Order: sequence, then C-alpha cells, then structure tokens
Amino acid sequence: MERLARGPATVGVATLGFGVSKPTISKHVRILEGAGVVVRSIEGRTHRLRLKPEALFSAATWFDNQRTVWERMFDAVEDVLDGPDENP
Repeated sequence: MERLARGPATVGVATLGFGVSKPTISKHVRILEGAGVVVRSIEGRTHRLRLKPEALFSAATWFDNQRTVWERMFDAVEDVLDGPDENP
C-alpha cells in the first residue's frame, strides 16, 4: 500500500523486493481488492494496481475514535494508580 500511495504500479513493481512467493503476493492483493482498498486494471498481460484511499477513511476515523477512548481509559488508570491527591 505504501508503494501504491506514490501512484499506480504494476503488480511486479508494487511488490518488488518483499521476498515472498507469487502466490502469497496474489493472496494479499486479492484481500486488498476484496476490501476495496486496491483496484486492479488489466491491459493485455499487464496488471496495474492503484490505491483507493477513500476506502481507508472510515477505518482511519474508527482508529481515531478508539485512540481517544483508550487515552481516556489510560488516564483514568493513571489517576487511580497515582492515588488520592495529598494536597486538598
């Protein structure tokens, strides 16, 4: 995904240097396609991938909301662990 963030690329270029098998690459690309994060166009024998960032917006929003919730929870735990304030 990071490579595709720079622009569309062939499957070979987008996955160059990962050191994994072609079936593994294909599986991961299919998962990303199924999630709507990557779109594949086929021109003859060339498969070109492009990132669809708008598909990630709802996930990013969810993560931001979760981060806020967890920060509040950690603050509450920290308050409990610090104990009562000795200076009223």
